[in-house]
Amino acid sequence: MAVTRDELKTRIGQALGETKADLVIKNTRFLNVVTGETAAGDIALCGDRIVGTYESYDGVEEIDGSGLTVVPGFIDTHVHCESTCVTPMEFDRCVLPRGTTTAICDPHEICNVLGEKGLRYFLDCAEGTVLDLRVQLSSCVPATELETSGARLEAADLLRHKDHPKVLGLAEFMNFPGVFHKVDGVLDKLAAFDGRHIDGHAPLLSGRELNAYLSCGIRNCHETTSAPEAMEKLRKGMQVLIRDGSVSKDVHALAPVIQPETSPFLGFCTDDRNPLDIAEEGHMDHLIRSAIRLGAPLAHVYRAATWSAARGFGLFDRGLIAPGQRADLVLLDDLEECAVNRVIRNGRVVTPEIFAGRPAVSPVGLRSVKLQPVTAEDFAVPARGSVQSVIGVLPGKIITAHLRLEVPAKDGRLVADPDRDILKICVFARHGTNQNVGRGFTSGFHIREGALASSVGHDSHNICVVGASDEDMAIAVNRLIELQGGFVAVRNGKVVGELALPLAGLMSLEPFETVERHLRSLRASVKEMGCPLAEPFLQLAFLPLPVIPHLKITDRGLVDVDKFALVEA
Repeated sequence: MAVTRDELKTRIGQALGETKADLVIKNTRFLNVVTGETAAGDIALCGDRIVGTYESYDGVEEIDGSGLTVVPGFIDTHVHCESTCVTPMEFDRCVLPRGTTTAICDPHEICNVLGEKGLRYFLDCAEGTVLDLRVQLSSCVPATELETSGARLEAADLLRHKDHPKVLGLAEFMNFPGVFHKVDGVLDKLAAFDGRHIDGHAPLLSGRELNAYLSCGIRNCHETTSAPEAMEKLRKGMQVLIRDGSVSKDVHALAPVIQPETSPFLGFCTDDRNPLDIAEEGHMDHLIRSAIRLGAPLAHVYRAATWSAARGFGLFDRGLIAPGQRADLVLLDDLEECAVNRVIRNGRVVTPEIFAGRPAVSPVGLRSVKLQPVTAEDFAVPARGSVQSVIGVLPGKIITAHLRLEVPAKDGRLVADPDRDILKICVFARHGTNQNVGRGFTSGFHIREGALASSVGHDSHNICVVGASDEDMAIAVNRLIELQGGFVAVRNGKVVGELALPLAGLMSLEPFETVERHLRSLRASVKEMGCPLAEPFLQLAFLPLPVIPHLKITDRGLVDVDKFALVEA
């Protein structure tokens, strides 16, 4: 909304000290992310703007900032709110008190289930959240033609929402093979958003392929997992978004990249992070704290998390404690530990009451799991040679290994071998358009008995199940159908843990605190089954993602991502 002449007069008067500022943080110190200095002085706010720094001010309302250090509000530069397992309104309530005042989301997950209906749901939520939730238009629905999604969004569908006030541009462009092969539909989307912000998704891309990808106007990448990869992307003008989610944890590898010269071209993001991890470790505050502990220069870590993140997305009104900037502030007890004392968003102190006036947004996609009940027979894998391609799970990574292992056979069928950590994995199409079932094997879950099933399966979100016995796998899938989505753990024929996610099969209708408790219980149940993975269900959710190397599985079968083709039986 445009500022009025009278509002400007009020700002000027408060900045000059002619009248009291609306709110003043007194006796405090603040981090200047331009100079790197920690300065003393009052911070004066007029409405949603900062109007005074480095001077003394009186306020209608005053906060004693003694012993505190103020920093700009944190910006999550790439997040799928669906992966927090809660609605955008609960995401707002969960992360804003931890200092995340702006989040740039890609509703890619719900769009792959519900299409424009899911996109409109997120846009409606974004208009009501207290934090500034910005929406990127999902570019890859479906992500590839190697899977079955619940919807399809073409360039014309996205253009209808291009000028929505919460939209910045085009979301992560995952189909980089489609770029190199000059696929018409892929190029149509890039052309439609030429000159607007386009998010990247370029794991391990380098050389001429990276040049070709960047030549299409793509600006950043959150899939960088090593310092050499990050430096090549930075040299070629690509903003690198350092990620730490519930599965993909890249801060440790990329902290050395954070330097005075590079920090203006960096950002931080969570991508996929659930409420349990947020409760135990934090949100953006956790990434900042982790990078500082790893030796990255403190001021440049905060610069990357605030000013650099904002500038990378063309948000020039935030990320800096300076007159004229948006009053999104985080008051810290400890700067190095990023210990949040309180948060100010748009000039208002964040309290539980601040969320009370938000508009209600009706849930969508409550009957999105259209799969019919299954039997153990549906999991059978005919024996065609003993040496098979097996998905190797790498803890803490969404990249997988392409293993070649000997899989045992019984009665003419390949079977799981829990003693050697070889489990069966299947993906069932759940959107009602076909009855596809992809079948294969995986290693890395270390489950001796039982099964895990999930309706969260990036990016098409079919039902993915892994297990030591076909019978337990069938029970897990059928319970998911009853729940209309979620996570289920089965052991010896009994459900030992579950979390219902009925909104599009992706999100709970419960408060984030309730989801956290369910996840804690579910994690304990899976650990008792012998699984050592910190986040087994999210690790499982990335195995159907055929745009991340090296071997994945969809409802159409095993996918060799390096060849971008189905693995021949």
